[in-house]
Amino acid sequence: MKKTAFSLAAMAVLVAAAGAVHAQSNVTVYGLLDVGVDNTSNASPSKGSVSHVSSGGMNTSRWGIRGSEDLGGGLKAVFNLEGGILMDTGAADGALFKRQAYVGLEGSYGRLVLGRSFTTVYDFVLPFDPMGYAPYYSWATSANASGPSKYGMTTAFDNLVKYSGKAGDFKFGASYGFGEKSTGAQDSAKFSSGVTYTAGPVSLLATYERVNGDSIAGGARDKTTSYHLGAMYNEGPWKVQAVARDYKLDPAAAGKPDVRGTLYWGGVSYLTTPQVTLTGVIYYQDVKNVAANTDADPIMYVARVRYALSKRTDLYVAGAYAKAKHNQLVSLSRDDAGFDNTQRGVIAGIQHRF
Repeated sequence: MKKTAFSLAAMAVLVAAAGAVHAQSNVTVYGLLDVGVDNTSNASPSKGSVSHVSSGGMNTSRWGIRGSEDLGGGLKAVFNLEGGILMDTGAADGALFKRQAYVGLEGSYGRLVLGRSFTTVYDFVLPFDPMGYAPYYSWATSANASGPSKYGMTTAFDNLVKYSGKAGDFKFGASYGFGEKSTGAQDSAKFSSGVTYTAGPVSLLATYERVNGDSIAGGARDKTTSYHLGAMYNEGPWKVQAVARDYKLDPAAAGKPDVRGTLYWGGVSYLTTPQVTLTGVIYYQDVKNVAANTDADPIMYVARVRYALSKRTDLYVAGAYAKAKHNQLVSLSRDDAGFDNTQRGVIAGIQHRF
């Protein structure tokens, strides 16, 4: 109760402060509220179906405060504080500002921030996922969540320094997360980088990420790396996106095999009217370097209809089906376990932005 009261008090103070300084700088209180009702098969050890009210169908619910101050000469100070919300219970989704908490500078040479924020890879890959990292249903950040590894990317770094810039048709960026370990600067250090090129309706993507573990006896450490290559065509009512991610875990312990997986996805979105968007996507994970007949190689098919009631409010219905090989487990959601080699799901919800 004390923690809850403190969090509520902190929110109230911050909102009041945002209003007080509005006249001196550009400060905005914003949020995205997304909640729906879903049904998922094979969602329990007994392989039964489960229905519940879910927070975040198309996007994770969140609220935040962001702003900037003009410092003159084209330079401005920027900041962002953002936390998640569980709309089904009203509780905080993690720490108060676990999503983002940074301050920095922005000018003609780009943007530099320090604190906690989404990684450069996360930022750059997002526009190339037809489902936009939807909790229901996208594997773009983590792939099938029910296997021994998510074969995914890191969504955010603590202790971060992050830069983004633009030159002509190119956008580029990099972020570094300090490990802050006394055993060495590289222990738990993280690096993320990306570049996109856009010419007319065509955009191309390339990213690289490396995440270090801590040193063990002998000085070795776990290391994960991931690469993305992608393309997008966006013309008129049509948008076509395709991406491949290669993931590799190099274990520090001797005798352990590398963990490897390549995720592919491709999708099409079509704006049938100014209000209705149809989206279809296929995600496929090629699991590598595992024992015979233990590779799940899961595949997921997704379809979604989105109806815009206004510029800020949408209704949506999405359905998905996933299947894994060799009787391995599969899950539609990156956050929930699966209990069989297939799973079906459907969700209907509403999203409002303020």
